[in-house]
Amino acid sequence: MQIRALVFLAGVVMLHGLGQLPALAWGWLLLAAPLFYRFAPLTRWPLWAMGGFLWALIHAHWVVGPPLDPRLSGQDIPVVGVVDSLPEPMERGVRFGFRIESATDASITTPLPVRVRVAWYGRSPALQPGERWELTLRLRQPNGLRNPGGFDYEGWLFQQGFRATGYVRDGHPARRLGMAHSPARAVDRLRATLAGRMDAALGDAAYAGILRALAVGDRSTIPQAQWDTLIDTGTNHLMAISGLHVGLVAGMGYGLMLWGWRRIPALALRLPAQRAAVIGALSCAAAYAALAGFAVPTQRALIMLAVALGALWLGRTARPSHTLSLALLAVLVIDPRAVLAPGFWLSFAAVMVIVYAVAARIGPVGKADALLRVQWVAGVGLLPLTLVMFQHGSLISPLANLIAVPWVSFLVVPLVLVGVGLSPLTPWVAETLWGLAHLAVWGLWPVLEHLAGWPGGQWRAAPPAWTLLPALLGLAWFMAPRPWPNRWVGLLLLLPMLWPPRVELETGAFRVAMLDVGQGLAVVVMTAEHTLVFDTGPRFSPRFDAGEAAVVPYLRHKKRSRIDTLIISHGDNDHIGGADAVLSRLPVTSVLSRNPARLDHPRSIECLAGQAWVWDQVAFRILHPPPFWAEDNASSCVLQVRGAGGSLLLTGDVEGLGEAVLRQSQGPALVSDILVLPHHGAASSLSESFLDRVSPRLALVSTGFDNRFGHPDERVLERLVRRQIPLLDTAREGAFHVDVHPDTGVRVRAGYRHEGRRHWHRH
Repeated sequence: MQIRALVFLAGVVMLHGLGQLPALAWGWLLLAAPLFYRFAPLTRWPLWAMGGFLWALIHAHWVVGPPLDPRLSGQDIPVVGVVDSLPEPMERGVRFGFRIESATDASITTPLPVRVRVAWYGRSPALQPGERWELTLRLRQPNGLRNPGGFDYEGWLFQQGFRATGYVRDGHPARRLGMAHSPARAVDRLRATLAGRMDAALGDAAYAGILRALAVGDRSTIPQAQWDTLIDTGTNHLMAISGLHVGLVAGMGYGLMLWGWRRIPALALRLPAQRAAVIGALSCAAAYAALAGFAVPTQRALIMLAVALGALWLGRTARPSHTLSLALLAVLVIDPRAVLAPGFWLSFAAVMVIVYAVAARIGPVGKADALLRVQWVAGVGLLPLTLVMFQHGSLISPLANLIAVPWVSFLVVPLVLVGVGLSPLTPWVAETLWGLAHLAVWGLWPVLEHLAGWPGGQWRAAPPAWTLLPALLGLAWFMAPRPWPNRWVGLLLLLPMLWPPRVELETGAFRVAMLDVGQGLAVVVMTAEHTLVFDTGPRFSPRFDAGEAAVVPYLRHKKRSRIDTLIISHGDNDHIGGADAVLSRLPVTSVLSRNPARLDHPRSIECLAGQAWVWDQVAFRILHPPPFWAEDNASSCVLQVRGAGGSLLLTGDVEGLGEAVLRQSQGPALVSDILVLPHHGAASSLSESFLDRVSPRLALVSTGFDNRFGHPDERVLERLVRRQIPLLDTAREGAFHVDVHPDTGVRVRAGYRHEGRRHWHRH
């Protein structure tokens, strides 16, 4: 069973590793698989792999449905559909999942996506899951930032079932049409009702978002600062309703049912109390899993619990490996997209590590020793996986979890859940219990913050994916039961992860990385031993900015642990928005900007024409602005980088007067091989005379996909075409690299949108 489950998993992973989804017709092969399985025993393992592949293919076509037709992107489409998720509050409105039933415009004959992620800006009505609405939506293809080391937003959308994103159009009819009646929507309405009661009871309490996450699995209201503390201490898993909490609820249900059943002789004569308790445990666990929205860790926990309780019902012993394999197969059959969620791998890996390191021990183990060992092996055993997935691992996780797990599981969670159960009957008791739960979190939080601040408590790195296998083998050796010889040898297999190879550049060469930050700018220039960042992209919301999402992950991915110089060309959000995140996450030696006071750094100074330095035989020079200029577009910092193989001109948003001053003051020195288009190629930038003065051989531009400004402007593109200057655009390419080498000159590498393509990515 174990091998079959793993081979089936391999088939599912294989499908989701493709750059293009095969046609649905291939799915018919799944019907022929039983014949081969019956009459060709040697093909049984490959058939399990083929089964996983074809089932994932069928699921992607039939359940997830088609993506948005590119011809409909940006159009206003009147539709009727159902709100099918808990509404998520945003800074300027609310976001929710919307299941489209039909288009109300008969002229739209193209199939629409089944499920879309919609934002309703401004003063939206109080939405409830299960409500049917007639809305006019402006939809667009799923689109996310595509950077090495960064989060795959398009993959997350596919994993959640969203095949388009969009927003409700103002000025068009929006009518509530009643409620959709289905079990799934009824559960969502219950979750929304409970969340509303908790919000009303707790108000603006500091840790209300944490209690909401523990009650209904909705983590959207946890402030970013609290998330950072949870991640830094490795306790963020407590905010997912997973095995620990589901098992706790099942134990409570088992004990209550056993106690009550034994006190009613007529019931006990019909069904033994132990079997009745099994039903109670499974019912309570299933109800709690439903409140969590049946997330992947919850599915795994519920299925494993069902197998274990089934064995208890039958009076048999369930082997942990067999139970885990059945849970793996069941999760993959229910939703093959689960493999795209980090929680899938972390959830199953955590159970495997604990079973391997604890259950395999020989001899009696005390409860205290077992608790300590579980926290130790879970914290250490998952460290390689979290480093590869998130570029971060908490070294203080075992200690933090030793404190937080019993506190949250045996104090906070019971108070929250008993309050949930009593809220319809005695609201004042529920409010009291939630207040006590909040007080318990308040008491725990200073401890977590103190641990999060320990020096050396965090391991931030981006080891290559290939180092994961030797690291896991090494930990398996190291955590083997005591009779295993020379367990310390396993630690040697961690060395590739501890000291990953660094991509070196020769002296005199430099690499330009233009990152995909949407409608903004962020460029990294690397020499053999130094790193410069020019602008940090926009800040999209209080919880999301390009510095955290693109710049920092990219630098860690490239093994650049510090920034020697950060330049912020000017103060517009699309250039400075990610600066705070970059400064807080990585050490920065010096900062140049138009307004040094806006950046919290002791060595932040004004950028002025004439500043120059040399790194590894590559020259850097600020060309603009002169002293006493403002902080507007025309005053942007302009940097020229020059090596033996070529030169680069970074222009920020310079335009108009700024271009004229540059042209006059720099003269022939302005000539550069590579030009980053000023102001994203806006119509007011890149005049004919400025372009002729620079005379580039290659142009680069950073724009947002389908941006509302129309950048780059048609007239700018026309000027480049007339001069036969090729243009690379992040909207089409994702992040891309340009190497400038003394021997080979300027060489362009493929964009990340093409290099790492999967079938869910925008084409």
